[in-house]
Amino acid sequence: MTELELFKRLAVALAIGLLVGLERGWQAREDADGERTAGVRTYALVGLLGGVASALSPDNPIALGVFFTAFTATFAAFYWREVIAEGRFGVTSVVAAMLTFASGAYAVRGEPQVAVAVAVVMTLLLALKQPLHRWLQRLTWPEIRAALILLAMSFLLLPVLPDRTVDPWEALNPAEVWLLAIIIAAVSFAGYVAIRIMGDQAGIAMAALAGGLASSTAATLAFARMAREKPAAAPLLAGGILLANVVMVVRVMVIAGSLNTALILPLLWPLGATAVVLALPGLMLLRHRAENADDGQHELAMRNPFELGTALKLAGFIAVVMLVAKIVVAKVGEQAVLIVAAVSGLADVDALTLSLSRMADHGISTSTAVVGIAIAVAVNTMVKAGFATVVGTPRTGVIVGASSVVAIAVGALAWVVMD
Repeated sequence: MTELELFKRLAVALAIGLLVGLERGWQAREDADGERTAGVRTYALVGLLGGVASALSPDNPIALGVFFTAFTATFAAFYWREVIAEGRFGVTSVVAAMLTFASGAYAVRGEPQVAVAVAVVMTLLLALKQPLHRWLQRLTWPEIRAALILLAMSFLLLPVLPDRTVDPWEALNPAEVWLLAIIIAAVSFAGYVAIRIMGDQAGIAMAALAGGLASSTAATLAFARMAREKPAAAPLLAGGILLANVVMVVRVMVIAGSLNTALILPLLWPLGATAVVLALPGLMLLRHRAENADDGQHELAMRNPFELGTALKLAGFIAVVMLVAKIVVAKVGEQAVLIVAAVSGLADVDALTLSLSRMADHGISTSTAVVGIAIAVAVNTMVKAGFATVVGTPRTGVIVGASSVVAIAVGALAWVVMD
């Protein structure tokens, strides 16, 4: 390593310490001088110390371990005195100092980018102390159980499933099907957690965004029920439904593009145009304040969207869609997949999106996959317009339905023009 390279890496180690020290110093900004173990200067020196210790022992990990142990013992001793004097308990600062030293050392010995990434994550966790504590206090056992099930699905069940097709049509890969179910479950759970963190009273706009992420159908039903209870707020709630559908359309594009990059541009024009046309009236309606419409009190009352039974049904539905699509392509031709897409859109968009994204260029053409996904989105959008009418009010249904028809027509036009 040249001297210039060493200087650069030591500068990264110092920057890591400064970053952590800035957060630690801000947290202890009310303490008087001499009442805290470490602040911005100390953590900056800790990061630099780790870098220098690593530079002094380039081929001797035992020597670096001795440096680390001596530093940890010294820092812990001073922090112990602070804890005793203040009569409190806590080990976060000691762990932060140890990790700062280790990150500074790794910036010199390993990859500086990795060391910086570790420092950023550490600083973020330290800065989010109060929000994280408040969030933990609001957690319920069903939510914890759902998270544990999701982790078990991801790290216990997925590795043991066979990663090969197991049917005569070579359509069903158990590991692949389960992974797709995990993706949808994780997205839904993330949306639920977002609603819990932001609170039920965050407003129709925020609820529509979070509801569209978790389940646009559930959001539609919730807003439609509110519209029936408060007819004066129908335009506002119709705007919420449209915005939830926008999130659904964007989510479909993200899922499809992440699984098959060849679908990004072909889907961008029809679905992007649809999303824009849905968003315009949605945002305009969200600004509407009907007389006597208590829009600040509407709640998006969504249950925990992730249970083991739901995950199993979802995995089964995905498998059925993939199997039917594969058989239809083999027996009838890939154009028949469009019929499957229309039928699937009546109940779910994600499963069809995942299936066709994986099959594109591996059984069906990219064009067929794009049209199939677009059909499923169109059918699902119109189904939710029906929900808005039946569950909500005719006024809500007319607003959502008319906007949806125009959006689908514009999306179809964009597809024809760009094809």
